[in-house]
Amino acid sequence: MRAVKQRPAPVKRKADAMRRWFDSANRRRAAAKERIAEVERRLAASGRIPAISAARGPEVASRVGIALGIAITICFATGLISHWIQHPPSWFYWPANPPWLYRVTQGTHVITGVMSIPLLLVKLWSVMPKLIERPVVGSLLRLLERGSILVLVGAVVFQLTTGLFNIAQFYPWKFFFTSTHYAMAYVAFGALMVHLAVKLPVVREALSRPVERAEPQAADTVDETESSERQRISRRTVLGVAGVSAVVAGLTVAGQSVPWLRGLSVLAPRSGKGPQALPVNRTSAAAGVRTSAIDPAYRLTVSAGGRTRTLTRADLLAMPQTTAVLPIACVEGWSVSAHWTGVRLRELLAAAHPGWDGDVRFTSLETGGLYRVTVLPRRHAVDAQTLVALALNGEALDLDHGYPCRLIAPTRPGVLQTKWLSRIEVL
Repeated sequence: MRAVKQRPAPVKRKADAMRRWFDSANRRRAAAKERIAEVERRLAASGRIPAISAARGPEVASRVGIALGIAITICFATGLISHWIQHPPSWFYWPANPPWLYRVTQGTHVITGVMSIPLLLVKLWSVMPKLIERPVVGSLLRLLERGSILVLVGAVVFQLTTGLFNIAQFYPWKFFFTSTHYAMAYVAFGALMVHLAVKLPVVREALSRPVERAEPQAADTVDETESSERQRISRRTVLGVAGVSAVVAGLTVAGQSVPWLRGLSVLAPRSGKGPQALPVNRTSAAAGVRTSAIDPAYRLTVSAGGRTRTLTRADLLAMPQTTAVLPIACVEGWSVSAHWTGVRLRELLAAAHPGWDGDVRFTSLETGGLYRVTVLPRRHAVDAQTLVALALNGEALDLDHGYPCRLIAPTRPGVLQTKWLSRIEVL
């Protein structure tokens, strides 16, 4: 019996057709790249266009990219901490000690963010010839790769730019910075992870080669002029410039958080200067409390366990006083330690109700503002360093620092250290 020849299944025919199409497309793309490279070599040799520096390539891009990735990761993690402290999820835990913890995390957040700027510029410089090579789109895979790079660069530039403006307290936009910055952080970090996954083979190969590897070149396609152009700057020089620039950029703002670096931080908007040697973000005039804060009829209302007491500033001064050395650490990255004197919060609440227990809500004399009302977790409220402060650095509180009384607690952002207190209540 004669064997019957079986035809390929429709699915197999389609798969074979797609494979042949992709093979053909790859061959055409490779041929096009060869022709473009040949034209560029001839033009460069004739002096009509500059030759691409040998420092631009995966050897530099991979090493700078690693430093940039580390900086962005640290910035992302510390930014999440700051946001969760201000808007805590139910599962989030933030300790009351050590008292300088938020000062370190937020200072690190701002410093690494600023250090990322020169690293990003060098990274873009090193890969720019690759980004603009033809064809711009090409295959579907190339289109996806270009799209992910566009999202990554756009998100990172947005984060760094708005972050710098926030440090300077300059807001030329209409969106709410905190929530937008938080949302875009996930976009930037997610795009970074996708980019790393796509480029990991390239990075591993580049790191396996020496930084200053020899460049194989055909003698008949590259003349002495082009060779001189390509060797004008070394990869080690570019990497050195990137590292030094990142360190210098960090030092220009690090003094906001590190006191002994303040002399070097020429771009730090907060340097420790202000009333009673403490900077001020929001003045009493801006808060609209200048009249109510110095009103002789001022009273602080304390409510706990269904019991309520009203206290004058004199009543607070008559209670046992405690002094604590605590930093004011703000989201913009600046922080300054100071000597605060006042009544321990736990003792003030116990005077109203000995068995009090729970988180504590603070209300300011301000009639508006996002942080007019704040909530202090119980673990901070019972800490011995948490005070209703009446004096700062040995003097009565300045009006801009919260006179007649304010909250000061360890490991808390400045925006949550409520000034010009009008009411304290246990929840």
